[in-house]
Amino acid sequence: MRMGTFVLAGQYPGQSDTESLRRAIRCAEVADEVGLDGVWVAEHHFVPYGVCPSAVTLAAHLLGRTRQIGVGTAISILTTAHPVALGEQAALLHLASEGRFTLGVGRGGPWVDLEVFESDVEELANGFPESLDLLLRWLNEPRVGADGPRYSFREVNVVPRPESQPPMVVACTSPQTVRLAAERGLPMLLGMHVGDEEKAEMVGLWRSAAAAAGHSPDGDHVSAGVVQVADSHSEAVETLRRALPGWLRRGLGAHQTLDGRPRRMRDPLTYTELLCELHPVGDAQLCADRLAATSERTGITRFALLAEGSGDIALTELNVRRLADEVLPLLPHRPGAAARAAAPGTAISSPAAPATG
Repeated sequence: MRMGTFVLAGQYPGQSDTESLRRAIRCAEVADEVGLDGVWVAEHHFVPYGVCPSAVTLAAHLLGRTRQIGVGTAISILTTAHPVALGEQAALLHLASEGRFTLGVGRGGPWVDLEVFESDVEELANGFPESLDLLLRWLNEPRVGADGPRYSFREVNVVPRPESQPPMVVACTSPQTVRLAAERGLPMLLGMHVGDEEKAEMVGLWRSAAAAAGHSPDGDHVSAGVVQVADSHSEAVETLRRALPGWLRRGLGAHQTLDGRPRRMRDPLTYTELLCELHPVGDAQLCADRLAATSERTGITRFALLAEGSGDIALTELNVRRLADEVLPLLPHRPGAAARAAAPGTAISSPAAPATG
């Protein structure tokens, strides 16, 4: 199994943007120090749920601040970005980091973001396949032109051009996006709000659709979750109960719908309880057992775990260290771990590429 941190840069009540970003950056630095396999950076616009509006920008910064860990976007919102611009950025980071960058993309939601970035509901609902295919062409061909409903331009040179496609994942929340990713042979990023049973169903659907499209049915998917390691289950849960509801209430409540109509949001306390129930929250053995159970039920061996649930920079750092020092040794062997231990100065795999060993 391969563990990574999921960095949202959430702004907890009373915190400044600077404090939120400082905690996110420190989380990534510590993950690199302790030998985790990946850091995944989220992107949000106009809400304190996450104060990172450009996942690729923060990913670039983290690649410069770390030595060996893989850094990926989870996700870059493709509906409000030009696929060519995002492709250029991804190729640049892939080459400059010598393969440590992974591009994660997703559709996004029906928020005011669409208005600000001159997109619309039609493009949100139906434009994602065109954008994704243009992005894939940009990452795989020497020259690219377009003649589609949304994008139309003459052929231009791809510069810089990666020698191979950078690793990618697609955020999937519906059967439609699962099939879309599978038909292109792209692994999924599955959200922290769904449990093992639903994730297993999505993996099964992906395998069937991938095989039908001529791709390998063995996708290297990523499961997002929350982690809080403590001396007891009750202590870990209490840490998250103190902090998560306030952040969720303020962050989720700040979303503005495109059409201005109210949108029902999850109850913050109920959502916190759900996350504590679904994910590795507790003592080290309980955390390891839950991770192993999720992997066994779903077939997923890669995890992106939110470690900043306490909202505190010192507790976040401690949480990441305990994940590495106490939980990882209890898990099944991670490919490549022995090689990295023998040569700690060498680069490890990117989040989207299986470690070798």
